Amino acid sequence: MTNILATGPDDGPVLLLAHGAGAAMDSPFMTLIAELLAERGLATARFEFAYMAARRESTKRRPPPKAETLAPEYEAAVEVARQRWPERQLLIGGKSMGGRVASYIADATFAKGHCAGLVCLGYPFHPPTQPTQLRTTHLVAMACPALIVQGERDPFGSRAEVEAMSLSAQIAFHWAGDGDHDLGPRGGKGFTRKGNLQAAADAIAAFAAGRATA
Repeated sequence: MTNILATGPDDGPVLLLAHGAGAAMDSPFMTLIAELLAERGLATARFEFAYMAARRESTKRRPPPKAETLAPEYEAAVEVARQRWPERQLLIGGKSMGGRVASYIADATFAKGHCAGLVCLGYPFHPPTQPTQLRTTHLVAMACPALIVQGERDPFGSRAEVEAMSLSAQIAFHWAGDGDHDLGPRGGKGFTRKGNLQAAADAIAAFAAGRATA
């Protein structure tokens, strides 16, 4: 049974969000993004993969499985969300690994009419310090409309690295100024974490609104 943590308005689109590899669905980052999106009229539905949910009941920290193996759990979460909000448009996505897992099921889910788009917050294009180990094969011909919100200096894929990649024209980007993997900038660079997160929420809300009228 997938537990859903819902935030935001009772109408309009819903964004299903999965967490990253090491932080739960109620982590400060996930909570703040949900709150910022709610302020912009977009509801979010956060959920946890089984390994993360198990950490709440045990002192042992189970390591995350390979992202590819989590696709069935994400598909199950989609079905739970569709049953809970049958009349509302659904988008899928997540933070880091959660967004990566969502991206694996995005085309099939979109083709069935079960989601309107994909939103990734800090997509892990490659492991840090291993830029040749790309996780982009399925992104080259992606048909599902997508928005990737990425820090310009994200160690999992910087702006310079990503802009040199051949990716689907269906993928749009919002770049967080001087942002790291959590979109936070360094001091003295003319950006703030608050400003970057607010701009990210603006971009996601605009993407969702665009998909609602598509």
